[in-house]
Amino acid sequence: MDAPQVTLVVFDGFQPLDLVGPHEVFGHAGYRCRIVAPGAGLVRSRSALPIHAEYGVADVDPGGVDTLIVVGGAGVDEARRDRALVEWVAAAGAGARRVASVCSGVFLLAASGLLAGRRVTTHWKRRDQLTAEHPELTVDCEPIFIRDGRFWTSAGVTAGMDLALALVEEDLGRDRAHAVAQELVMFLRRPGSQSQFSVPLWSAQPSSDPIRLAVDAVHAAPGDRHGVEDLAARAGLSPRHLQRRFTAELGVPPAAYVERVRVEAARRALAEGDDPVDAIARRCGFGTAETLRRAFHRHVGVPPSDYRDRFRSTKEYA
Repeated sequence: MDAPQVTLVVFDGFQPLDLVGPHEVFGHAGYRCRIVAPGAGLVRSRSALPIHAEYGVADVDPGGVDTLIVVGGAGVDEARRDRALVEWVAAAGAGARRVASVCSGVFLLAASGLLAGRRVTTHWKRRDQLTAEHPELTVDCEPIFIRDGRFWTSAGVTAGMDLALALVEEDLGRDRAHAVAQELVMFLRRPGSQSQFSVPLWSAQPSSDPIRLAVDAVHAAPGDRHGVEDLAARAGLSPRHLQRRFTAELGVPPAAYVERVRVEAARRALAEGDDPVDAIARRCGFGTAETLRRAFHRHVGVPPSDYRDRFRSTKEYA
């Protein structure tokens, strides 16, 4: 069997990790990767890191593309005004088995017309721009990546590696994807449904060892008892001292932090497994399905059952 082929599209001002991250994942999995730019030769990234594109769009038959991936970066705003590039992307994507974007690369795909009527994601900072400029899209910047049929879109930078790993798993199986993740010291696997706003991103980080011990305990086992007294014992502090220092260092009180971590754990369980909601509620520390439902409404805006249906409908690993 021939190694799968991936065609990665770049342009001046691309984000280096949007290219290099997925390229490394595919390279370690044995894919044949080719880099296509508006013209063959030197292409400068947003950080001025130069790369050499082997091909220009005039050199590549758009009918011979299997998996097409458009990277992102600040230069995408100029690139989507390049008529020859947009037309080539449209032609290549029309016949490709799969079409994907990393971060703001979705703007180039949208300009090509390929994504009309699709549900997509991008970096959260560009959500409003994408929504305003492309009302034909359903923009959801909660997940790190989304699959809608043969179209895959991902959030910023490192999410492109998660998307690439998911594509490897779809093509070559979980064992191969796991081997790649081990080689690259990646987490296998962050599901596409994982929030761009996971706990380490929405909260400050602890600045002292006692509070770090308490936080680590919550993340290690979200379903365990994590009342103020329990966390204080972990940190070696009095409950009152723990409450004060925890809030000062992380910006939220312990109970609110614990609830957010538990919601994230429940989200992953709902997206990845088939366990009943009440079982997930118990395992993640909510006790009852009703308590989980109320927490979900506060943080996610939908009931757990609707959340599961929503992400199952995208068939991320179908």
